[in-house]
Amino acid sequence: MIKIHYFKKGNSAVQHDFDIKKFNHDLHNEDLLWVDLYAYNYNELNDIAEIFGFHPLAVEDCLHEGSRPKMDNYGEYKFFVFHAPIYNEKSSNEITTVELNIFMGPNYVVTVHKQKLKWLGHIENVCLNSTKYLDKGTDFLLHTIIDGITDEYFPVLERIRARIDELEEEIYDYEPKEVTEEFLALKRTIILIRQTIMPQKRIFSNSNGHWKFEIREENIPFYKDLNDHLERIVESTETYRDLVNSTLDTYFSIISGKSIEKLNLLTVISTIMLPLSVITSFFGMNVPLPYQDSPIATITISIFLVVFTWGMWAYFKKMIA
Repeated sequence: MIKIHYFKKGNSAVQHDFDIKKFNHDLHNEDLLWVDLYAYNYNELNDIAEIFGFHPLAVEDCLHEGSRPKMDNYGEYKFFVFHAPIYNEKSSNEITTVELNIFMGPNYVVTVHKQKLKWLGHIENVCLNSTKYLDKGTDFLLHTIIDGITDEYFPVLERIRARIDELEEEIYDYEPKEVTEEFLALKRTIILIRQTIMPQKRIFSNSNGHWKFEIREENIPFYKDLNDHLERIVESTETYRDLVNSTLDTYFSIISGKSIEKLNLLTVISTIMLPLSVITSFFGMNVPLPYQDSPIATITISIFLVVFTWGMWAYFKKMIA
């Protein structure tokens, strides 16, 4: 499916019935054309690629998802690959990512994605009645789209932090297998976010005031703000990674402590039972012993065994304490 938003300089409205085949003829340098292609097939993508003259390698990246976030410079246009987080509590993998491909030329932006994206739909709804995202150039529209992607990470990070707090309380009560699986799932999620956000941060970082692509002077503050948001996400993932690791270390210490307690109890029981076994074996020998047939001897030995057992238990209890 293709959605088209055409902003003509000097016009206060956005045209949505623009004939994309006239792209090379009717579009002025100060105009802006946004083409959104989603749930597409090969023919639709190929038609768009022929109209704009996109490189086959960029088209291939759109067809085969899995590319890492990046920016490729093809001269007249830039090709971006971004990953946005998708949170689904009912899924076995609560947090996944969806790929968004963007072509940005001097007066057009083409977004390509296989799923409907909530924040992109919001931007499109605004464009139906307003020019606020289209009248400041392609770089501002790109910022608006990427800023929407970035904002999607913050609720995910809040969910991760809440889950870490929950696990810090649960480590004292839950079964080892369940808690360990939760920790591993959290670590996988944090690694996934870092793998997607770090390359995106590098795209929008500047060195000595130089950006990796041309940005209008009036739009630079927006990109600085975007870079700050990306930096916050990176710092949060580092903090949460350390929290998970430290909580996991604490959990393993608790498990180790409980195992030592059980081992100490078994050792005490074995130590108490060993002399009792020796004593009962001695008096149970087939060799005749003095007073062996006396009832008093049986009572005396039984009392001795009870007192001896109590004494050893009291001694070990005092030593352990």
